[in-house]
Amino acid sequence: MPAVSFQSVSKIFPTSRGPFQALQGVSLDIQEGEFFGLLGPNGAGKTTLISILAGLSRASQGRVTVLGHDVQADFAAARHRLGVVPQELVFDPFFNVRETLRLQSGYFGVKNNDAWIDELLESLGLADKATANMRQLSGGMKRRVLVAQALVHKPPIIVLDEPTAGVDVELRQTLWQFVARLNKRGHTVLLTTHYLEEAEALCHRIAMLKNGRVVALDSTSQLLKSTNISVLQFKTDAPLPAALAGLARVTGRIVQLPAQDAAEIEHHLAALRQAGIAPEDVEIRRADLEDVFLQVMNAAAEGQTS
Repeated sequence: MPAVSFQSVSKIFPTSRGPFQALQGVSLDIQEGEFFGLLGPNGAGKTTLISILAGLSRASQGRVTVLGHDVQADFAAARHRLGVVPQELVFDPFFNVRETLRLQSGYFGVKNNDAWIDELLESLGLADKATANMRQLSGGMKRRVLVAQALVHKPPIIVLDEPTAGVDVELRQTLWQFVARLNKRGHTVLLTTHYLEEAEALCHRIAMLKNGRVVALDSTSQLLKSTNISVLQFKTDAPLPAALAGLARVTGRIVQLPAQDAAEIEHHLAALRQAGIAPEDVEIRRADLEDVFLQVMNAAAEGQTS
């Protein structure tokens, strides 16, 4: 039995311009104990899919189950098995951190779990904030509390919707170390993130969404093997010639150019020399998940326009 099963899930929202289809027949299974990544650009349907999983939104068509429990017909049982960390920082300003976690425990009928709350506080770097009011916490600390709230009833399935968006490096490392430990203990993890290096390092399998459709679904290792692209990477302050500018991914001074083979790498270097550009810190590397993601998204876009 899958931990989570999405079966031909579609979602249509009414808008002033007419119906908008956010999800189009999404089908995928997440197995127990997996660390599963759900990737896609903004508006791809990731959060809509998670909202349906959590019972916060109803699918227009299809069915979603959590360990065999339908998220609509058997909502209480399905929700009890999920721990969901939302994107938004939602908190009650009238309680301190420990009180917040005790209150959340009560929603699931869990009592006398102070030892587990203490472990959560320690593992997430919140031990010294246990008596602090939620209003006094920084954004990063509030996000740590959201993670603790999602885990306070020890759910077998953990859903992380952009959990490290806009937070510091220390929290990211603390969170991933703790979640990785929980995954090794048997917890299933579903992650959405825009930090593709995190997905590459953590996820066993990955699904990529675009315009509400699954456009790729495979193990992380197979996705990385699926492309024969190499990447020419260098630094420069000079503007690239037009022939390269359309191909390049530029981040500050760092330029990355995809290449199919050694001949194309030499072609790129020749174009730089002809333009009078002397690149710094030149290296050739294998494609990473971000390269694969861009290739998949571009291929999906070409398929939709052809």
